[in-house]
Amino acid sequence: MPSLTDQVVIITGASSGIGEAAARRLARGGARLVLSARRGDRLEALARELDPSGARVLAVAGDVTSEADRQKLVGTAQEKFGRIDALVNNAGYGTRGPVERVPVELIRRNFETNLFSLIALTQLVIPVMRDQRPDPARRGNRGRIINIGSVAGRISRPLSSVYDSTKHALEAITDGLRGELKVFGLDVVLIRPGLISTEFVQSADHASETVMAGTGPYAPYFENYHRGFGRLEPFIGTGDDIARLVERALTAARPRSHYAAPAHAKLFLLLKWLLPVRAIDYLVRLRKA
Repeated sequence: MPSLTDQVVIITGASSGIGEAAARRLARGGARLVLSARRGDRLEALARELDPSGARVLAVAGDVTSEADRQKLVGTAQEKFGRIDALVNNAGYGTRGPVERVPVELIRRNFETNLFSLIALTQLVIPVMRDQRPDPARRGNRGRIINIGSVAGRISRPLSSVYDSTKHALEAITDGLRGELKVFGLDVVLIRPGLISTEFVQSADHASETVMAGTGPYAPYFENYHRGFGRLEPFIGTGDDIARLVERALTAARPRSHYAAPAHAKLFLLLKWLLPVRAIDYLVRLRKA
């Protein structure tokens, strides 16, 4: 089985949550990391903790939606380590609210971060990987792109349609890329987290506070919507549940095309496959408090 040792891995959204957990796990495995996030102070603190020498873990603060910052991230990785073995596209956030009342500008902004910027960063990394020497330990593989999707990319939920649609689009991009890049010795993997204990929910609430403050006829449904999250709390996973899948995808001789965690995520995906659309609609539909 291929080793993480000395693999050069870029991780976006690395200052907290799944990105931070992945950074910690991959650093323990011996990878060389280039970490990116907007919150430079938290990113620098994490990089110093993982590697006080600064020789193997770099913090490159920036906004994934900025073309200049994306170019700086890829350029820094090449300048420091001479190659890029993997890109973990993790940066993203959620927008809540009924589609009727979410301003189109907020929808565009969510797609810009979760999809378009991810595509743009991937476009920068592909030629670097394609032109570098293959890794004999990984059956001649030249690089891997790991996209952090969501179970929501397969099961869209009321009041979360905007975020879920960004992840649904990511599913299509990932599947298409996998076929396009396999001929060049590049693997593309999608990881579908379920509910994970991170700052994601709080960030989504913050990003959507103007929408949720004026939900009009939808207001009676919001209390029950949040109560539903409370009922699922015993089943919520951790960032390291997903970090383990990132590690598995980077060390497998032949990685799977899709991974999911924790257990409830696999169950939901199975139900999506087994049940008719009407049954899924019933399970996720709005209900008054």
